[in-house]
Amino acid sequence: MRLSQMLFVTLREDPAEAEIPSHKLLVRAGYIRRIGSGIYAYLPMMWRVLQKVSQIVREEMNAAGAQETLLPQLQPSELWKESGRWDTYTQAEGIMFAFPDRQKREVALGPTHEEVITAVARDMIRSYRQLPVNLYQIQTKFRDEIRPRFGLMRGREFIMKDAYSFDLDEVGMKESYRKMHDAYHRILTRCGLEFRAVDADSGAIGGSGSQEFMVLAAAGEDEVLYTEDGQYAANVEKAVSLPPDAEPSPFEKFEKRDTPNTPTIESLAKFLNCSPTAIVKNVLYQVVYDNGKTVLVIVSIRGDQDVNEVKLQNELTKLAGQYGGKTIIALSVPSAEEQQKWAAKALPLGYMAPDLNDDYIKPLKDLEPKFLRLVDKTAVDLQLFVTGSNETDRHVVGANWGTQFKLPPLQVDVRKASAGDRAMHDPNQTLQTARGIEIGHIFQLGTKYSKAMGATFTSEQGEELPFVMGCYGIGVSRLAQSAVEQSYDKDGIVWPVAIAPYQAIVVIPNVNDTDQVSAANVIYTELSRAGVEVMLDDRDERAGVKFKDADLIGIPYRIVTGRSLQQGKVEVVRRATRESQEISIHEVVPTIKRWLEEAVKG
Repeated sequence: MRLSQMLFVTLREDPAEAEIPSHKLLVRAGYIRRIGSGIYAYLPMMWRVLQKVSQIVREEMNAAGAQETLLPQLQPSELWKESGRWDTYTQAEGIMFAFPDRQKREVALGPTHEEVITAVARDMIRSYRQLPVNLYQIQTKFRDEIRPRFGLMRGREFIMKDAYSFDLDEVGMKESYRKMHDAYHRILTRCGLEFRAVDADSGAIGGSGSQEFMVLAAAGEDEVLYTEDGQYAANVEKAVSLPPDAEPSPFEKFEKRDTPNTPTIESLAKFLNCSPTAIVKNVLYQVVYDNGKTVLVIVSIRGDQDVNEVKLQNELTKLAGQYGGKTIIALSVPSAEEQQKWAAKALPLGYMAPDLNDDYIKPLKDLEPKFLRLVDKTAVDLQLFVTGSNETDRHVVGANWGTQFKLPPLQVDVRKASAGDRAMHDPNQTLQTARGIEIGHIFQLGTKYSKAMGATFTSEQGEELPFVMGCYGIGVSRLAQSAVEQSYDKDGIVWPVAIAPYQAIVVIPNVNDTDQVSAANVIYTELSRAGVEVMLDDRDERAGVKFKDADLIGIPYRIVTGRSLQQGKVEVVRRATRESQEISIHEVVPTIKRWLEEAVKG
């Protein structure tokens, strides 16, 4: 491709809306252009990158036995109501673009396709003889993000590969899951990315287990906890660990003490000269279920620990049926304004005890009149502990469960694992931390959707059984930007060779020099004939501008027809290492071919 004939515009300044390096560079280098909030045009070079990523994904999916299809972006609400997720996606998470059509039928732009594919399987797969089946697509998805940001990382429209497996039983599903797990490893390895597969929370997709594939990068929104022995890795939302051992309480008897100006654990521990591990803190939450029911929750947890709100939401979702609901619309620490709506009197914030009286709750419609009380496992075995007294500026010390306070029957694990904690599988291993960008997520769905939607097959014994399913997503456009976030320098992008838009660029420093132009055209033609994807910078620009642009757009190999032409040589530069050498014009094609082969193998 000749740059003089290409839609090619670069910027010298960072775009105002860009926050992270990859977003800045993709805009500056002319790969993407913002059209609206969270909406981007993929320009010619970006589209080549996306096609390469898609092709790697396609090859590995096909090799794993999956069949490519294309599902509708527009989806009827009826399918989502069958699965029970319509309210979750339109109200609770609120990420689905939903609207009535001209016949007043509710439809939505697909953020995901579990319902559609389950309906297809329900209609077309009748017998065990047709199983297993794995169907995938590479498709545009839509999600109404509250705060679109970071370019292609968190947009409202994006390209994704999603696959769905259907099996006879759980054994078969786990085999399909393993194949996808291995395929994802190959995809990311072929794309030249440093990544880690981690245990993850299944969220609104659901299922019994899942893993995220994280591209490691400092700008990653997710925190990953892992052990150096390679035996454990998890998203912090899912991570488990052994908490530090609790220090013995210095208090020998129960009594109430004045503790002025100690609303925080740090201030209280300092005032009482005790360890935070001897304190039970009580955290107030407000949960709203999909039937409109609001429940106030008190979580008692050891003072040195924090509540993992994803784990807490999972526990509260399990209890939805007790309150007539199915799922959670909202979970939060109630604000001062929210407290005024339901609090019958001023709350002793910072000084609450596990037994805060239910009379703090006003009798209101759709408001549960009693606190739901949970205790984290870190607090269950504490003795002679410190906690609130339900009076401002006062705490109790030397308290025990079963004596001064009733131990809540719901004992749960809702603590947030942290770097430095001991690993569950080996206490000699401590959790390390890294930042990651989630570009893939695989789920063991089980029968969640097939049961809800009546998707069954006839077994060998003649029974009607629900499909056992898995689903497997990978963000194609996000992966492309993640590669930039992981690999760039002060001058621009450093693309992995496998997904670079072009493999080489021939630069003519002076287009008025006929020898330079002639040599560049010969090299350009020979590289093209040899199957190398090559650009020719034949623009009438200064050499410095061309070199800066070549660095900015990140093409792996640069060939310059400069002064050394008089000796029959050209300069060849590796973008990743900046290694430069002069080689004979006749050696350019075999050299570039060899480097490309080495890069792909490596």
